[in-house]
Amino acid sequence: MWIELAHFATIIALLLALLQIATPIIGVGIQRPVWIRVARQSSYVVTLLLTLASAGLVVSFLNHDFSVKYVAEHASRSLPTFYLVTALWGGHEGSLLFWAWLLSLFTTIAVWRHWSTHASSIPWILSVLGTVISGFLILVLFLSSPFERLTNPPFDGRDLNPLLQDPGMVFHPPFLYIGYVGFAIPFAFAIAALINGRITDEWILATRRWTLFSWAMLTTGIIFGAYWAYYELGWGGYWAWDPVENASFMPWLIATAFFHSVMVQERRRMFKIWNLFLIITTFALSLLGTFLVRSGVLSSVHAFASDPGRGVYILIFMAIILLFSFGLLVLRADRLRTEVQLESLFSLEAAFLFNNLFFIIAGLTVLLGTLYPLAVETLSSAKVTVGAPYYNKVFVPIMLGVLILMGLGPLLTWRGINESRLRSSLVKPLGVSVMGMAGCYLLGIVQPYAIIMVGLSFFALTAHLTDLGRGIARRMANAKEGILTATVTLLTRNKRRYGGFVVHFGILMMAAGFVGSGLFQEEKNLIMAPGDFTTIHHWRLTFEKIATVKGSNWEAQEAIIRVEGPQGLTMTLHPQKRDYQNQQMPTTEAAIFSGFFEDLYVVLGDAVTDNTWAFRIYRNPLVSWIWGGSGVMALGVFLSLLQGRRREVSRQ
Repeated sequence: MWIELAHFATIIALLLALLQIATPIIGVGIQRPVWIRVARQSSYVVTLLLTLASAGLVVSFLNHDFSVKYVAEHASRSLPTFYLVTALWGGHEGSLLFWAWLLSLFTTIAVWRHWSTHASSIPWILSVLGTVISGFLILVLFLSSPFERLTNPPFDGRDLNPLLQDPGMVFHPPFLYIGYVGFAIPFAFAIAALINGRITDEWILATRRWTLFSWAMLTTGIIFGAYWAYYELGWGGYWAWDPVENASFMPWLIATAFFHSVMVQERRRMFKIWNLFLIITTFALSLLGTFLVRSGVLSSVHAFASDPGRGVYILIFMAIILLFSFGLLVLRADRLRTEVQLESLFSLEAAFLFNNLFFIIAGLTVLLGTLYPLAVETLSSAKVTVGAPYYNKVFVPIMLGVLILMGLGPLLTWRGINESRLRSSLVKPLGVSVMGMAGCYLLGIVQPYAIIMVGLSFFALTAHLTDLGRGIARRMANAKEGILTATVTLLTRNKRRYGGFVVHFGILMMAAGFVGSGLFQEEKNLIMAPGDFTTIHHWRLTFEKIATVKGSNWEAQEAIIRVEGPQGLTMTLHPQKRDYQNQQMPTTEAAIFSGFFEDLYVVLGDAVTDNTWAFRIYRNPLVSWIWGGSGVMALGVFLSLLQGRRREVSRQ
């Protein structure tokens, strides 16, 4: 009953979504606002119906209704309740329904918030978002239905993929989806501005928080995915340039360029075409991520294999949206021209322009590496692999350029800064940068990329701190405030600027983590029997025994490892090799000690003889800085979101 109710609710939601597309266009054409209000009410009801549909599918999981094919394929009687609920997005059918529900929810919030403030844009926003929702609901109902019944239902289901039975994969997909779907709102505002011809800064101001929120959610999803890969897959790393990892990284890169670039339009009325291009591309890459993951063209631990019909539909749907969006941008290009010109290469405008170029080149690099093997295989049936060496050689230098711009940004001004003032501003950051690189060399670090990255990080950090110090000193002198009051006042008066500084500090922390773990990782592969010990750097590990442990739907072999570290530190680690009851897929549960400066990472392999087992042991320097840096970034985003729509009049 529940699944039929969910199916029926989805069908009605599709009909109302189609109504949401048509009635605003009619209302604008005949100048009858009542038609637009019909579309608004339709969008609200669509959200309610898709909420009911999603709830119906979740109830089917909770009731162990294995007559529903989707439930039978992604659940079992022994699956914990927590994973029964989150199995909603455990496969492609449910995840697409979840995507459509999120989009309908965001549509409702956007219409509710902006109904009275953006009356001329709302009809087109409703129509654009209704089109996207309809596209996904057609896919859900006709090509990827989670409501299909089985004629002869099994007593028990196949169970959820063991790799997905983990908190990391519970939170990773929803945050990615929230990021993907969130970009639909600024995309719809941009298309509405192009359609109605009111191509002012208003759509930028209206969507600033939407953009920042969506970027933050996408960032969080990527970090969750990296953390899950780190502790669950047992290979000692967190990012392998997997094609599906790339699918979420590409829109992140272009979105990062976009929310930097919009500052120039707000302050200098420049980059109007750039910004429209960037937000259209960001949303298009979000759809491309859906195509790559859901169509079955990729083989990955994340991808959900499926029939090619689904992929063809998504590709056609994405092509229609792209042709319409970019075609509209070309038609309106004359109205987007501006008389404002770039006045100096030593200006914030120029820095943001180069920032755009770096991020677009980075996005193209990842796009080429992801799609080229697919193109070669399609055209010639040959297998081509593009791995980490390609990305590292091309991508790392681009990111070094971004670090240079990050350091220059606080030193530059709008319209330009004279060269003598810039030279004097560079003295301290460059001096600290050189000292940092010299310190690396004296400590025995000889890898060129590591030394350059450290130097640029010190350069950017010093530039930001110097700018912050100047602002505090100015307030102390002008407002006669103490240092604490001046600091708090400065941060609260311009939350957007200094929230961005905090985000940059988080990025610098993460950069240190990438360098430390990427260039200085130590690894040992060995076979041990109980009582054997080994050392790695200043850690001594003794293998005591193997024990059998059980969970609700799995059984594992668990190694007991006694660890002795520096300064008398002792602990016990418990790496596992799990076997799930309903799945013939063993999983690895790494045991990790995470410290401030390094991680000790132990993986239990297969039994070699009756009394010996294989082990992999890693020492990963500064990995915790990646996760800590992401937390600092989140703090900066939160501070920026508190900023209202008031434009800053001065730099401080």
